[in-house]
Amino acid sequence: MSQYPFQLVDVFGEAPFSGNPLAVIALQADRETAELQAITRWLNLSETAFLLPPTTPDADYRVRIFTLDRELPFAGHPTLGSCHAWLAWGGVPKNADVVVQECGAGLISVRRGSDGLAFAAPPLLRSGPVDTAKLAEACQVLGIGESEVIAAQWIDNGPGWLGIQLRDAACVLAVEPARSHSGRIDIGLVGLHGAESPYAYEVRAIFSDPCGGLIEDPVTGSLNASAAQWMIAEGLVTPPYTATQGARLGRAGRIHITQDPGGPLWVGGNTSTLFAGETGQGAL
Repeated sequence: MSQYPFQLVDVFGEAPFSGNPLAVIALQADRETAELQAITRWLNLSETAFLLPPTTPDADYRVRIFTLDRELPFAGHPTLGSCHAWLAWGGVPKNADVVVQECGAGLISVRRGSDGLAFAAPPLLRSGPVDTAKLAEACQVLGIGESEVIAAQWIDNGPGWLGIQLRDAACVLAVEPARSHSGRIDIGLVGLHGAESPYAYEVRAIFSDPCGGLIEDPVTGSLNASAAQWMIAEGLVTPPYTATQGARLGRAGRIHITQDPGGPLWVGGNTSTLFAGETGQGAL
């Protein structure tokens, strides 16, 4: 039986082992969803990406992205990590400066620059105000009063993010969320850093696991993309800037936000292969 190459890629980390790990497995042909989901659960990382040949001539490669309990149409750190792995395996893009990824959300451009990789933020699938009951539910999960919320908005570009802005970064870092919740919920917290900080704001991602628990993601590309769209639209930040995430988990995530004049918003960060090899004989 065939063996397939894999890489463990650190994404968004300021230094090795300080970002969000991603397993990337290269497949020659697509597999059943149940099989890919089982592999993802066994690896037990927040996400695993499976690289495949593209189905359209407009794309350089195709990726299927899985969390521990579902497949996602799009996610940020798997997008950067998958592109990094594809290039490391010798992938040659049709365009020298931009790699085109095919995924469930369509075609995503990933720019190659002197400061690393950056993906073009996809449009929001859901936006607008959060209803009173949902905001109360989110505040209960976070262990905060509704009076502590500066603003709340749907900022969903695939995973389902409910965005909540708190007074500042210190308030975001102080949140002690519940360990479990009866329903599914995906919360993105944002709080501005002070004027003396070199960073724009702190981000935290709190979401449901397959067993009803609540976990925190170290560094979250999709959330940072939609949070940036939100914060920029509100006039609270102006690109280029850097956001931070992962401090409560002992990580040092650094997410670089840039925007071309009249063009797309780009979400970038460091990517580094920390382990690589092949799947065991007969594993796939």
